[in-house]
Order: sequence, then structure tokens, then C-alpha cells
Amino acid sequence: MHEESCDILILGGGGAALYAAIKAHDANPNLKIILASKGLIGKSGCTRMVQGGYNVVLNSEDSFDKHYDDTLRGGGLINDQELAWTLVTEAPNRIIELENKFGCYFDRNDDGSIHQRALAGQSFNRTVHSGDLTGIELMNRLLEQVLVRDIKKMSEVRGIDLLFDGNQERVIGAVLMDFNSGELIQMKARAVLLATGGGAPLYKFTPASLEKSGDGLAMGFRAGAEMIDMEMMQFHPTGLIAGDSVMTGTVLEEGLRGAGGHLLNVDGKRFMENYDPAKMERSTRDRVSRSSYMEIRAGRGTPQGGVFLDVRHLGKEFLLKSSPGMYKRCLSVGYDMATDPIQVTPTAHFQMGGIRIDPLCRTSIPGLYAAGEDAGGVHGANRLGGNGVAESIVFGGVAGEAMVNDLESQSAPKNKGFGNLEEILNKLTPSQGSLNPFHLRKELGSMAWDQIGIIRSKDSLEIAQTSLDGYEEKLKGISIPEKRAGNSALHERMNLENLITVAKLISKSAALRTESRGSHYREDFPEIDQQNLYNIYLKKDIDGAIHSEKRPVKFTRRNPEQLRGETVIPKGNVNLADDSKMTSEV
Repeated sequence: MHEESCDILILGGGGAALYAAIKAHDANPNLKIILASKGLIGKSGCTRMVQGGYNVVLNSEDSFDKHYDDTLRGGGLINDQELAWTLVTEAPNRIIELENKFGCYFDRNDDGSIHQRALAGQSFNRTVHSGDLTGIELMNRLLEQVLVRDIKKMSEVRGIDLLFDGNQERVIGAVLMDFNSGELIQMKARAVLLATGGGAPLYKFTPASLEKSGDGLAMGFRAGAEMIDMEMMQFHPTGLIAGDSVMTGTVLEEGLRGAGGHLLNVDGKRFMENYDPAKMERSTRDRVSRSSYMEIRAGRGTPQGGVFLDVRHLGKEFLLKSSPGMYKRCLSVGYDMATDPIQVTPTAHFQMGGIRIDPLCRTSIPGLYAAGEDAGGVHGANRLGGNGVAESIVFGGVAGEAMVNDLESQSAPKNKGFGNLEEILNKLTPSQGSLNPFHLRKELGSMAWDQIGIIRSKDSLEIAQTSLDGYEEKLKGISIPEKRAGNSALHERMNLENLITVAKLISKSAALRTESRGSHYREDFPEIDQQNLYNIYLKKDIDGAIHSEKRPVKFTRRNPEQLRGETVIPKGNVNLADDSKMTSEV
């Protein structure tokens, strides 16, 4: 095993990871910083795929309070209020830095000011963007900044598990694996940041980058980090349907709905009038996704299992100007947005739950930090469009600076040994098996979509728990080869292990939340529990079981009464026995 050491190890290759590396280096250029990505640094991850944009208060008619209250209402009031406040108040500083220091260029108004577009669930048009290719602009500029700094870059290297000191009290590194050589790397570090992205690829429909498999979430859980609200998985309403193409599930961002796009069922009817007549297609993502799913389940979907997004009335000139990337993408799979309704499906998009962090991105384990989708609490039960990339950039920067500040105040670890190295290596002991990991991955995706997806129930969650126990057992039937170099089947086996862990956390937490809130919908508990606002915490017990605990939400800046002037989620829960009727109001 190759041995190496550094001051700061950052696992990930997207916006949060790159921004953390940049800010850590600028805070102390003398520290050795290593950026290790499962994909290609700056070319993988989901930040690069961002279309909609970045939410930020820039207009004098907007305010931090408006953005903050939108974020809390969208999150069903269970957000960590300090994290949400950090997001809102730090977002402008990051945009100023991105433009004036790093060279990002965002769309402009005629007077030269930054253009801000409408995204769903917001009371003000505050989304900064670069056409519909915002993520590419961000990641290109951040990668340039990483390249001109003395930051060691390791691409196509995955984290296997976190290393502890001899006392099993502090994270002091990680075991990594180089995909191309198969070499194991014992990487010692004084601080480790998990920024690997969430577990959306657990589901059969997802727009997420293919290398994502909840690695950071699973590593953090196995290390004993506390998790928060893991049941909260966001499903984007409009994922492209393109047959067996890898393009199926990719997002058509909600700027199309914000600009006036219509959602139609197979009968050509705008069905959102049955679910949220006030906001229609500009309702929040959780409600629109659930409404589309209900239409499909009620038999009003297309033969391919979708609904239609119709933007023909917006005109070709507007579509080419506002959404050139999406226009080209749709053409590549046979849709002309200017003349054809586009078949779409809800698609697993973003993990709101994750590792619990404080406002400086510290986890419950000394030496371990988390940012981006690996961290939970910022968005509560539902993320507003445009808040995701803002979270990655804001908290990536926070984490980078916090790790440097913490290291400067800490002495070098006295315990030189590793408390769990042998245990990690034992997981990679060669073994023989006949099961195909790629087939099992497909089976897992279908099960997750049906049982722990957009609509859940006691019965579906029990099916999921039983199935996941079975998948864990099946993992033993997949070979662990001696030759690891370039072995995609081995990596798919490790992906499966992590996705099954994430699925078990989602299933456990979803079973405990006996209400419907935000992206979590229980058809056996369709009402929102207005009297009990709580977060669900999960942690690994000594025996490996999942310990759970409900704790009341901490209202440090707003109380529920201040926020209930508007609906927490769009009005009404639809009775699945008769989708045309409204059965309750928030």
C-alpha cells in the first residue's frame, strides 16, 4: 500500500470540493492540500450539470429576510436555521468573488446589471445564471483557479473508508483506491472534507453524474457521524424521457416552467390546476413531482410512463436565447422544443438529508467535515431551485477556511497509529462470487423507485427494509478480484455497498416520519403534523445497527407563527382514490 500524508484531504471533484480547496489554500498557502476525485476533477460531479442558476440577494427590492423565509417555507420549517442563514447571507459575497476574482460571467440586463431569473418557490426573481449552462461556467472558472494553485490533484481516485487514530476518536485520513492502477493509498490527513455528492443515483430515474453513489454519506455513517433527515430526497419534476438512452432522467430545468411552460397529461390537460391552482407549474418541486407521479399512476400518463412539458407557445427565439443547452439536448433525442411537447418524468435529483454539520461544516466526529450534498440540514424538507449550487459554493468556502483555522489552533495528533486500518483492508480481501453487480444495481434502482421514492407508505417501507437486507446478503455473492486495476465490476460492487447503506438510512428515517412534509410523502399519513416540528437523527450503534432519535427543530431566528403567513407546501394533499379532489389544506 502506498502511504502519503497531507494537512487537508478533500474528497470530491465538484463545486464544494474545488471551492474548499481554493479557500483553504488562500487562507494558508503553506499547508499541503490534496483534492481527490472519483471522476475527473472539475469535469465530473453535479455542479457542472447545473442549468437553473444560483440564488442570491442582489436587487435593492429583495432582502436577506425574503430569501431566508422562502428557504424555510420551502423546507417545511425543519431547516437548520443557522445553516440557512449562512447560505443566504454569504451567497452575495461568493457571487462577487466569482465574478471579480475568478472571472465567472453571468447573463446581464440591458443596463449592465446581473440578470436574475424566476425559479419556483421564491417570492423574488433572484437566480443568477449563465444561460442554462451555469454549472459549466462555474466549474471552468473554479478549475482554472485550482490549476494555478499549489494543490495536489488526484483524479479517478475513490475513497474506501475513513481512517481513525489508535483511540478511535478522531478521523486522521482515509484509504483511497486509484481506479486505473488498482493501488491502495493510505492517506493520512489532519482534516478530511467529504464533498462527494449525494445518493440520487440509487433510483432508476436520475440526472446525477454516473460516478455518484453516496460514497461520502456511507463513509461518514460507517465512521459514526450523525445523520439528519435522510428521508428527504428531492425529485425534480421534469426529467427527460429518451428511451434507453443515458439521457433519460436528465433535467429540463424549471426556468422553463418559470417562463410559462405547461405540464400536460396524456389527455392534453394542464393537471396542476387539480393540485396547486394558485401557483400551477410554478409550484415547488416536491408538489409538482408528486402531482406528475399521481397523474401517471392514475393512468393519465404517456405509454412511456411520463407526462408532457409544453413550451411551444414561448416561441423558438425565446427558447434558443434562454435555454440553448436544453434546446440542443432535446434535439439530440428527437424533440424540437419549439414544435413538440416533450415527455418528462420526475427524476431523483438532490439529497437534502445528510451528515449533520455545524455552521463551520464540522461533523459530530473530530477531524471530519462535510459540505455540499454530503451535508444535511440547510434545505430542510425541500430545496428551492437555485439554492443547491449556492449551498455548494457557500459551504465549500466555509469548510475550506474552517479547516485551516481549526488546524492552526490544534496541536499535532499524539497517537500515531490507526485504529481501523486492518478492518478496512479486510473488506477488500479477494473472494469468488457469481452475481453480476450491474444487474443488482438495476434491481436496486427499481425497488427504490417503487418503495422509497416519491410516494411512500408503511407497507412500501417494510418491503424496502426486507429487500435491502436481501441485497446486503447478495453483496457477498459478488467477486472481489485480486487484480483491481481498471476493474469496473469491483467499483460497481463498492458503489452498491454505499447505495444500499444510503437506502437503508432513507428507509429507516422515512418510516419514523409519520407525516407528509416537503419531499417526503406518506400516503398513509398525508397530513402535515403542524404541532410537532422535528428532525430525525440517525447514527451507527456499536453493533452496527441504526440508532434513531427525534429532536424538536431549533427555532433560533424564526418561529412557526412568523412563517405561516404562507403555506408551508402548496395547498392540499390529493386523495389518491380520487385525484381530482382536495382533501386537506395547510
